[in-house]
Amino acid sequence: MVAIAGVHGVLAPFPYPQEQITRAFGAMASPDGAHVELVEKIHAATGVRSRNLALELADYPDLDDFGAANDVFIRVGLDLGEQAIRGALDKAGLRPEDVDLVVSTSVTGIAAPSLEARLVPRLGLRPDVKRMPIFGLGCVAGVAGIARVRDYLLGDPDGVAVLLSVELCSLTLQQADVSMANVVASGLFGDGGAAVVMVGASRAQRMGITGPLVVASRARMYPETQRTMGWDVGATGFRIVLSADVPAVVTQYLQDDVVGFLSDQCLTVGDIARWVCHPGGPRVLEAMQDALGLDDGELALTWRSLSRIGNLSSASVLHVLADTMDGRDGAPAPEPGTPGLLVALGPGFCAELVLLSW
Repeated sequence: MVAIAGVHGVLAPFPYPQEQITRAFGAMASPDGAHVELVEKIHAATGVRSRNLALELADYPDLDDFGAANDVFIRVGLDLGEQAIRGALDKAGLRPEDVDLVVSTSVTGIAAPSLEARLVPRLGLRPDVKRMPIFGLGCVAGVAGIARVRDYLLGDPDGVAVLLSVELCSLTLQQADVSMANVVASGLFGDGGAAVVMVGASRAQRMGITGPLVVASRARMYPETQRTMGWDVGATGFRIVLSADVPAVVTQYLQDDVVGFLSDQCLTVGDIARWVCHPGGPRVLEAMQDALGLDDGELALTWRSLSRIGNLSSASVLHVLADTMDGRDGAPAPEPGTPGLLVALGPGFCAELVLLSW
């Protein structure tokens, strides 16, 4: 089977406590102060204690158009992408010239050439490295990316592939906008990235990698949900679409999807030893737990990641995966051979599931 050889998460260069971000965004979103109390209330309800940002807080008012924000996305994104890939390769014991494919994903900026193309000379990747940039999957892309890389490596059992996620969510926030979606996003999302190194079955055997192995995956699109999550793109850049219906969609569909997927692998929800879930926000996590019959302890690393760094869109679930593999916060390493499940949701509206064997 395809194996995960290394995962490394990185954060944007400027860390701030949530209260400081709240004060700064309240002033930008509501210059007359009329809605500052609403901003404070919504931010406090996110469960986020701190976040890292691509810029210092004082610099955000100067981002007066999409071009200025996107220039920052490229500059900071390249630095984070390089750090993430180098860290993941180091954990895997591999070199840049070993990489055959790079899949990159982001939904918070655009670049052509794309980020992974610009990283080829910086990292020393081979000139014949294959590239696959992905845009539009949003928060689901961390899990979906692992699934698509697995599909590739099934056909190249000696191959090495890298999944790169870079998300600078703060660059998409709209000024003088007190819409509920913008206020919620301003309190929930942070900036960071992550990289995953995966190897085909033959390479994994030679390297002695026994887990986590990527066993199977499943994608699910939900009907009549296209306005549940996404972007409206205009002169000021990406204006978030974020419906309050996300927890209801989770409640309606997720249990049947997970149970059916696991049943096809001769497993049940009770068999899963490690749940690696995207930290979409408190209400989404509570809906996941209720739908699957899980307790806070089973999603402890996900809750802690939300509190510590916020929601990093597609990079978040990869940070939780790295925390799980590294035994962060004293969490014991999974027993070899036990199953784990990656779960994420995103624009579409959709879900992606990936079954692991530790």
